[in-house]
Amino acid sequence: GVGLALCQRLLEEDGRIHLCIACRNAQKSEATRDLILATHPNAQVSTVEVDLGNLASVLRVARELRCRFQRLDFVYLNAGIMPNPHVNFKALWHGLLTGKLLHMLTTAEGIMTQTDRLNGDGLQEVFATNLFGHFILVRQLESLLCGNEKPSRLIWTSSSNARESAFSLSDYQHAKGKESYSSSKYATDLTSVVLNRKFNKQGLYSSVVCPGLVMSNMTYRILPVFLWKLLMPIMWLIRFFAKTYTLTPYNGAEAHVWLFKQKPEYLDELVKYHSCTSGLGKSYVEPRKIDVDEETAEKFYEKLLELEKQTLERYSDLLD
Repeated sequence: GVGLALCQRLLEEDGRIHLCIACRNAQKSEATRDLILATHPNAQVSTVEVDLGNLASVLRVARELRCRFQRLDFVYLNAGIMPNPHVNFKALWHGLLTGKLLHMLTTAEGIMTQTDRLNGDGLQEVFATNLFGHFILVRQLESLLCGNEKPSRLIWTSSSNARESAFSLSDYQHAKGKESYSSSKYATDLTSVVLNRKFNKQGLYSSVVCPGLVMSNMTYRILPVFLWKLLMPIMWLIRFFAKTYTLTPYNGAEAHVWLFKQKPEYLDELVKYHSCTSGLGKSYVEPRKIDVDEETAEKFYEKLLELEKQTLERYSDLLD
């Protein structure tokens, strides 16, 4: 997916960097490392195993990273899940009749639902994996991210599906709704905005990107494979009208790579950087204002800190 394409593209930009790949299992980590070394045999590539949906795993990997590195220049927060996705074909048909179909196809607004569940930590699985695990990781790595000679960067993979209408402060884990993915991505946008307020003076900057619609393992689970094969020619045509149909992971990583080359102090903290691809296949980055209420962002951040305190009490043996 986008993660592998990003690693390969970063090495194309600068072959001197040290890449540390984080995957859910050791076999996947090593397989990814082998794929990267096949095209960049002289690259420095190491691996760590972490499940962002498991707090003990997050705390263990944070301790390992603190032992292995003195600083981190970039942390790409790209892990995400969309369990049991369902397409609302009735809503899709209504969108066709009302002229809203293209908007729905580019944002998935109103047509995508998921069935969530609790994980082993008693948290909603999508919230835990897509946001809270990343948040805890960042908090545990502050010593490697703050106070360095050069700024450090957090780059979150958000989505055009991040919508305020799917998010609620009173149910920020989205236990009662059916759009947990959208809620978690809106929560990502909120978190990034506040992290800049809290940490810019310490040399840590946060940005959010949208990779567009990328055909990856996550996407292929939404519909049966044979349907995707039938739809792909149509999707290539749609790209002439919907620039966010990046389709390939390489194109989807465009904004991630673009941010790698920017000076963070000149970036707008209230902007999301979208990977876009023209109908003729040219990739580019389009900045768009994030639709967030800054007061809500602050309140949500406080709730994250409260949840952090509650959940980490049981893991004192993994804390320094």
